Amino acid sequence: MTFKSSGQSTDTAASNASVAPFIVLMTSLAMIAFAANSLLTRAAFQTTDIDAASFSGIRVISGALTLLIIFLAQGGKIKQLKAEWWAAVFLFTYVAAFSFAYRDISTGAGALILFASAQVLMISYGLRRGERTSIFGLFVALGGMIAFLAPSASAPPAYAAALMAVAGIAWGAFSVAGKANESPLVKTASSFLGAIPFAVVLVLYQHDHLRVDTTGAWYAVIAGGLTSAVGYAIWYWARVRMTTITAGAVQLSVPILSMVLGVLILSEDITMLSGISALVTLSGVAWVSLTTKQKKL
Repeated sequence: MTFKSSGQSTDTAASNASVAPFIVLMTSLAMIAFAANSLLTRAAFQTTDIDAASFSGIRVISGALTLLIIFLAQGGKIKQLKAEWWAAVFLFTYVAAFSFAYRDISTGAGALILFASAQVLMISYGLRRGERTSIFGLFVALGGMIAFLAPSASAPPAYAAALMAVAGIAWGAFSVAGKANESPLVKTASSFLGAIPFAVVLVLYQHDHLRVDTTGAWYAVIAGGLTSAVGYAIWYWARVRMTTITAGAVQLSVPILSMVLGVLILSEDITMLSGISALVTLSGVAWVSLTTKQKKL
C-alpha cells in the first residue's frame, strides 16, 4: 500500500480504526431491528385481527411521525426534508408487500424469498458498479441460509411468494438508494413522509376489509416508530459507509437473528442443523464483508 505522506496515512488509519467498531455496532443494531420487524409483523397477523392495509398504514405513519419529531428536536427545518419519490415508492412497496405476503406465507419461506431477492438485486448492482468480492463467500452465505430455512420452509401460495419477492426487490432498491445520501435522518424521514400518501390510498382502497384492534395497532406502531424508523435511520448511516455487496451480504444474517429472537421470545425450537446452518451463514457474511473491494479509480 502506498501513502502520500506518513502523517496523513497515520491519521487516516487511526480514524478508520476508531470508526470501524462503531459501524459494526450500528450495523448489528440495524439487523436486530429488521429481525424485530419480522417478529412484530408475524405476531400481529397470527395473534390479532388487524388487516394488512391498516398495519401498513399505521407502520408508515408512526414511522414518519417518529422521525419528524427526532429531526425537529435536533434543530432541523421542515424545508430540509425534500421528497425523494423513488425512495418513498421503494419504502412503501416493501412495507405493503411484506405485510400482505406475511398473511399467507410461513416464516422460513417468507424470509428466504425476501432476503434472497434483496441480495440478488444488491449484488447485481454492486458488481455492475465495479465492486468485487469473494464469490465463494457469497455461495457459503447463501448456502447456509438456504440450509437453515429449508427445514421450516413450506410451499407458499404463488401470489404470496410473488409479493414477498416484490418486497425483497423493493427493500434492496431502498438500500441501494441510501448510498446516495450522507444524511441518514433526512433521507429516512423524507422517505417515510413521502410514503404516507401511498399508505392512505392503500387504506382507502381496502376500506371494505379494514379491521383494527388495540394490540394489532400497537404492534404496527412499534414496528413503524421504533424498529422501522429508528432502525432504518441507523441502517442508512451504516449503509453509506460500506459497499453495496457488503450491505447485501450482512442482511443475510437477519433470518438467523429472527430465529434467535423467536427462541428467546416465542419459545420456538432450534435444531442442530439450524444452529450449524446459522454459523455457516454468518461465516459467509463475514467472508464477504472482509473481501469486498470498491472499484479502483
